Parts: sequence; C-alpha cells; structure tokens
Amino acid sequence: MSDAPSTMVPRLERGSVDLTSIETDAAPGFDGKKADGKAALAAMGEELADLQERLFADRSTGGTRRILLVLQGMDTSGKGGTLRHTVGLMDPQGIKITSFKAPTDEERSHDFLWRIERALPQAGYIGVFDRSHYEDVLIARVRELAPAEEIERRYGAINDFEARLVGEGTTVLKCMLHISADEQKARLLERLDDPAKHWKYNPGDLDERALWPAYRDAYEIALERTNTDVAPWRVIPADKKWFRNLAIGDLLLQTLRGFGLGWPVADFDVAAERKRLAEEKPVT
Repeated sequence: MSDAPSTMVPRLERGSVDLTSIETDAAPGFDGKKADGKAALAAMGEELADLQERLFADRSTGGTRRILLVLQGMDTSGKGGTLRHTVGLMDPQGIKITSFKAPTDEERSHDFLWRIERALPQAGYIGVFDRSHYEDVLIARVRELAPAEEIERRYGAINDFEARLVGEGTTVLKCMLHISADEQKARLLERLDDPAKHWKYNPGDLDERALWPAYRDAYEIALERTNTDVAPWRVIPADKKWFRNLAIGDLLLQTLRGFGLGWPVADFDVAAERKRLAEEKPVT
C-alpha cells in the first residue's frame, strides 16, 4: 500500500542510496536499553497473535489480505534470529516461511521469479522470505551469475511483480538488515568460539566477506531501483539484535493494526446453536 504505517524505522526515501550514511548500531524511535527492548517485544506478542488470527479468519469470508515479509541482509545479519524471536511470537499455522538457497537445475530452467511465485503466501497468511528474489540482483550481480543486461531487466521485473502482488491484496514489507563489517566479524568469531555453533559457520562466508564493497554497491543499486511507493524498503539497523527484532515486530504490528480487521460475523443462528447444545442428550 502507498500509505505506509508509522513505524520505528521509516520507509527508505526515494532516490540515491548511500548505506555508509545509515547507522547500523542505532535504535531509532526507541529510547530504552536492551532489556527494555526485549520487554517491549514480548509485550507485543499477545496483540500480534490476536491480529494474525483475525487475518487468518478473514480468509474464511473471502478476504484476500496477506503479508509478505522479505528479509535480506549479509551473512549473520539476523534473518534466522528475526524468525525465532519476532515471527515466532505468532501462530506457526498462519505463517509460511521460505528460505531460498541456490537455485536447483529445475529452477534455473525457468525465469528467476518462477520459484518465488510458487512460495507466495495464500490469503490470510503471513509469508516470510529468508533471502528472496533479491538474491538474483545481489549475488548474481556480484558473482556475475547472469549477463549484465539480464540483471538490468530483473529490476523492472521485480517492480512489476511486486506491484501485481499488492494489487491482488498482498502487503509487501521489505527489510534490509543493515549490519556493519565489524559486527559481522564479531559474530563469525563467536560461531568459531562455540562448538555448538560450528554448524552455522561456512568457510565460504569469508569469501563473500572479501567482496563486502561489491555487495554494498549491489545493495545500494537494488534498494534505489526497487524502492517503490507500493513496496518500499526499510533499512533496519541490525548490529543490536534486540532492536532488529523489535523494529520488525513493530512493523508487523502496525501493518496488522492498519488492516482494521474484526472477527467474521457468524453465518448461522448463534442462539439456535446454543439452544441445541443446551438440549443435547448426554453423550454415552
């Protein structure tokens, strides 16, 4: 929707993007400390769950609303942590999470958006993309996995695709988890220092880290080219894990509130059903 809800992290302004000018360790719109932020997120849980259930119930009467939350960011920026701590506050039955890896041979035989289409949330659901169609203009650009003219075509294809989703009832929430190179290094070292986290470590992460400036350029171009009125980007400071989780929780909460959903009205005679139950013979 073009009228974005008021949230802690505002939508990215249209125009050129310079990620070096956007703080990674900030907590805009929140005056508290870490403990306060964690408490504020926990306090959102009950309302988030209630509003999500209303969204799910709305589909039973033909509602078409749904949410697509797109999480993009460098390795260790916290996509998994956001899923656990923020999205995890809601009922998993109404959540559809897709984690996009390198495309399979079958997926490569189709247009890059083919596999994205197959993972979209149905009406009433909140879909979450852990990485997304933006990989096809990020790593594909940095690693030259597609010709330059094809990468160029994809920006317009993404804008058209997202505009169609919004027209069909999807609210698209795009969040770039903005982490600093120093914080990423600290998190990678933390994984190496803890045997319980070795499974999370991939030696290839250092190869990608060596291309940090190229990835920053690719993100800036993608953010600038696909920051539309109907599907704007938000750059979420991600050095503070607690604030990252809180900011995305706030974005989801304000979006769900903005739907103004009540509960579907019963299409049966409530009094008659109550009477039937009251007069029911004991079950033996």
